[in-house]
Amino acid sequence: MSDPGTKPLLLWFDLTRDHSTEALMGQFSQVCDCKLAKAVAHSERQQADMICMHFDRPDTLNLNLLLEVKRNSPSIPVTMFTVQHSEELAVWAMRSRVWEYLVLPLTTSEMNRYLDVLKQLCEVRRAIKSQGNAQQIDHLPSLPDSIRLTGEHQKHKALSKVMPYIDQHFRECIDQKDLAQRCGMTTARFSRLFKEVNGVGFLDYILSKRMNLAMDLLVNSQMPITSIGYEAGFKDPSYFARAFKQVSNCTPSEYRQARQLGAPASEAKSLKGANASVPDNVSPSAALHKSR
Repeated sequence: MSDPGTKPLLLWFDLTRDHSTEALMGQFSQVCDCKLAKAVAHSERQQADMICMHFDRPDTLNLNLLLEVKRNSPSIPVTMFTVQHSEELAVWAMRSRVWEYLVLPLTTSEMNRYLDVLKQLCEVRRAIKSQGNAQQIDHLPSLPDSIRLTGEHQKHKALSKVMPYIDQHFRECIDQKDLAQRCGMTTARFSRLFKEVNGVGFLDYILSKRMNLAMDLLVNSQMPITSIGYEAGFKDPSYFARAFKQVSNCTPSEYRQARQLGAPASEAKSLKGANASVPDNVSPSAALHKSR
C-alpha cells in the first residue's frame, strides 16, 4: 500500500485443478485490489501487499512453487488458501513462514478476521518500508510426507502394517519372511522397500534398536552388563561386548562409567535414533544369528 487510503493489492496464483481462483478473488474484490499473477508484470508483482496462493489439493509440484515464489519475493508475505487440510500441512506452512494459512470455504467471521489483520499488516509494512528496513530471507523446510500423494506415500503405508510390531518385538527372533507375507510382498521386495523407507536395512535396524536399548539400560539401571545384553536381545555375551565396542568405540562398562561421570558425548558415543548406521565390520546377519 503506497498510500493510507489505497486498497491492499493481492496477487493471486491459481493452483487449483478447476481454475476456481477468480471466484475466490470475488469475495475480496470489494475491499482489496485483486490480480492474477499471470496477468501481472514482474515489476508490478513487487508492489503487491500480499501473495495469495490458492490450492484445492496441494501436491509436491505446487508446494515447491510456493517455496520458489517466497525465494523470489522474500519481502512479500504469503497467504495459503487450501481446500485439502491436514495438521502436517498446516505445520509445514507455518515452518515455511507462510503468513496465513486458511482452509476453504471461509466463514464470515474468518473472512472478517483475515481482512482486519491484513489491514494492520499493510500499515506495519508501509511504516517499515518508509524507514528503509529490509526483511531477511526465510529458511524453507522440506515438504511433509502427507502431501506426497505418489508411490512414496504408498511405500510408507505398506510398511505401516508391520513397523509397530517390529518396534515392540525387536528383542525377539523376528522372521523377515513372515513380515513380508503380512505386507503381501516377497522377501526381496520387502527388504528393498524397508531400506528405502527407513534408510537402513532390516537387519541393521534391528541391531541398532537393540544397541540403543542396551545403552539406555547401561545409563539408567544397575543391571549387570551380561543381563543387559540378554535384555536387549543378545544371547551371546561375548558377541554383545564385541559388537558394542565396534559401534560405540568403547566397552559397555566404559560407556556406563563415562555417562555416569557426565563425560562429553565424544568420550562415550551413542547411537542417535533407531536408524543409526552400524559399521561395516559388524555383520547384522551375524548379530541376529548370535542374539537368537
